[in-house]
Amino acid sequence: MSTATARPGAVLADLLPSPKLSASLEQGGAPIRVRDVALVVGGAALTGLAAQISVPVPGSPVPVTGQTFAALLVGTSLGAGRGFLSLALYALAGVVGVPWFASGTSGAGAVSFGYILGMILASTVVGALARRGADRSVLRTAGTMLLGEAIIYAVGVPYLAYAADMPASAAIANGLTPFLIGDALKAALAMGLLPTAWKFADKR
Repeated sequence: MSTATARPGAVLADLLPSPKLSASLEQGGAPIRVRDVALVVGGAALTGLAAQISVPVPGSPVPVTGQTFAALLVGTSLGAGRGFLSLALYALAGVVGVPWFASGTSGAGAVSFGYILGMILASTVVGALARRGADRSVLRTAGTMLLGEAIIYAVGVPYLAYAADMPASAAIANGLTPFLIGDALKAALAMGLLPTAWKFADKR
């Protein structure tokens, strides 16, 4: 029986089965886990898929996407280490040419690339908080998601100002303000999704 109460330091991904590769693939005595590799790759793919849900914002070079929600969901579900690796893989693959940034783009030249860097940090932070139970109640999940979104903006907005040669006020107006309502809705969705997943796990 795998439950939130029985696994106080667990994240949702830890409740999944954990097959191991053969001993010949061990490194330093620690087997490479098939599950962990699959989760990291799957988290990157989920973020890339969500990035294709892209709605342009009039006057802003930054679109509304499902990317931020996916990145935070990956972090809370996988934990800090796997969340970091997953978003780092997403960013690196996109930089070298995989067309899975917003609207099927790639490369590091977009003025919105700072948001992707922020997602790497945010997924790590929310993953660490999830290990402390921050995704197991409605209010704590809301706080975790809002903190993660704040981290993304703390990196993305200054990067936007620098890359687009905007004053700070313009970067805030174009890279933060138009997205606040959508981010509140994403936090509300997570408030229902993550605690419900834990309640389901408790009943198994």
